[in-house]
Order: sequence, then C-alpha cells, then structure tokens
Amino acid sequence: MIGAGQAGLSAAYGLRRAGLEPGAGFVVLDGEDGPGGAWRHRWPTLRVDTAHRINDLPGLPFAPADPSRPAAEVVPAYFAEYEREFDLPVRRPVHVTAVRDRAPELLVETDAGAWTTRALINATGTWTRPFRPRYPGQDAFRGRQLHTADYRGPEEFAGLRVVVVGGGTSAVQLLMEIATVAAATTWVTRRPPEFRDGPFDEDTGRAAVARVEERVRAGLPPQSVVGVTGLMLTPQVRAAQESGVLHRLPMFERITPDGVSWADGTTVTADVILWATGWRAALGHLTPLGLRGPGGGIAVDGTRVRSDPRIHLVGYGPSASTIGANRAGRAAAREVMSLLQEPLSA
Repeated sequence: MIGAGQAGLSAAYGLRRAGLEPGAGFVVLDGEDGPGGAWRHRWPTLRVDTAHRINDLPGLPFAPADPSRPAAEVVPAYFAEYEREFDLPVRRPVHVTAVRDRAPELLVETDAGAWTTRALINATGTWTRPFRPRYPGQDAFRGRQLHTADYRGPEEFAGLRVVVVGGGTSAVQLLMEIATVAAATTWVTRRPPEFRDGPFDEDTGRAAVARVEERVRAGLPPQSVVGVTGLMLTPQVRAAQESGVLHRLPMFERITPDGVSWADGTTVTADVILWATGWRAALGHLTPLGLRGPGGGIAVDGTRVRSDPRIHLVGYGPSASTIGANRAGRAAAREVMSLLQEPLSA
C-alpha cells in the first residue's frame, strides 16, 4: 500500500481485520515524516470546526476535545492514535519512484529499496500535486504568486492588494481571512460560484460521491467531490457576501507586471496572486504501467483499475475526501483479499 492518509489507513484496517498481518502480509509505505497525510500541511488557521467534515476512521471515533484547535495538529494526532490502536506499522518516510509490471507481480521501486507484490492499493491523494494554471504575462508579474499549498496564514498579506483565483471552499476560506488584513482583495473564478444552503449531511455526501464516480468509471479525469457539492452558506460566508468580500469577477485574460487585466480593458493592481486552484491526483509513479486511457483518466470500477485488477486506487476521484475514503478503503481491502485467494499465474 502506498499512502497512509484517511483512505490508506482505512484500507490497512480492512486488510488487518481480514487476517493479513502487517509485514508478512502487507506493507504500508508513506512519504511523510509522521502520521497525518496531507493534514500535516494544512494552514494553521484552518480549525477542525471550519474544515470540511472529517469522518471517523473505521473502529475509532474522531471526537476532538477542542474543535477550535488547528486541524493540522488534531487530525495527525488522531491518525497517530489510530496507527497505534490497530497496530498498523507504517514505513516512513519512503518515497515511491515507480511501479513496474513484473507479471504476475508488480515491482514497487522506492528510495528505500524495492518490493514485489501481488496487489497494490494506491492512496497517494493529491496534496503533492498542486495545480497552478498558466496565463499570458505570468512570468513578468513583479509581485508574489503562491498556491493554497504554500499558504501559512493571513498575516503575510497585511497591507497588500491580493487577487485570489479559484471557486472552491479553500478559496473562500482564505479570501475571508486575508480580507481582514489586506489593503484590497479581488476574487476571480472561471465559473460563477454555486452556494448551497442547508446541512451537508450523509445523503448530500453520497450524492456528491456518486457524481464523481460516474466520471472515473468512464475513464475521465476526476472532478473533486468539493467541486460538485457547492459552497456552504455558513453565517461567516453570508457576512462576507453582505460586506462585498465575496464579490466575484470572471477570469482575467492576462497577467500584467502590476496585476491582472480583462479583455474589456479593466485592470486590477495586485501585489499578490493566490492560486486557490486545487490539486491533481499524485499518480506519476504509476506511469510505467500505462493505465491512463484516451479520456485522460484511469478507468476505475469501484476502486479497481479496469485495465489491471491488481491495482486499486483509493483517495482518487470519489474517495478523494473523507466522505468516500473509508468506503473505498474497505472495498479495496475486500477485493485484494479475494485476489490473494486466486492461484498465482503468469
């Protein structure tokens, strides 16, 4: 197994419950220095109670005593407790460089040696692949450009003019924080944002997962679960709308040395451009297997790669959030155990 975030730990739990022993039966490789997956890198101002819903891992409720604490502290501590509670040893930091076909097995190459395996559960998520769009004039911009992955809090934007690009939850959260200290903020998105009123319950989550699942089953690049749920209309968001902070402009045409400009001649001066433009699946190490189809994605049935049933993707597409990660982890573990019952053949 590659990756020890929510989906990876869920799958490891499933393998362990099915009777497979860590070490002799399966190994979990993780590129981080400690437990927590991508949560280790979330910005300090993201609290548990302001993050998207964080689901329990199977068998151990997530019940932080103080939800106002930073998610980057609370969630990794929970993952560490989970690894201890269910005796799930994780080898880290181990960076996987390539997975190759050595039929009937797979060869997993890493900076800590190589492993051969009959099955692979890939749970590498997206955090290591932030998406930064390219626009004309970008290299000539005299200010600072950064991605959500680089954001460490609003203080560094005090007194600056900031353009925030992106229509997701992270863009809204960061924009509301930065607006409290910046000289001016401008919000730019490719499509008009869709705000959602009402609770984000389990039915809502399942419906969102189903929509993303349709794409990956068809072999198309996955759309994020957050992208299909819309933006939650919390009291804070409503207040930001009323104050004008969440006044959205369409995407600019080009970047100038001093800001951004639109085709109609409108310009906005900026000291900083913050690209809150999401992430892509971190699957480069699987390239030697040639799994991508003509649609640009990897066709997946459930978690199983259609073109290679030895490989399961969790934390990909519908399971790229805490909404679907546990279900995907359980499903992958069941299918891997079934595969291991089959005779090994070339």
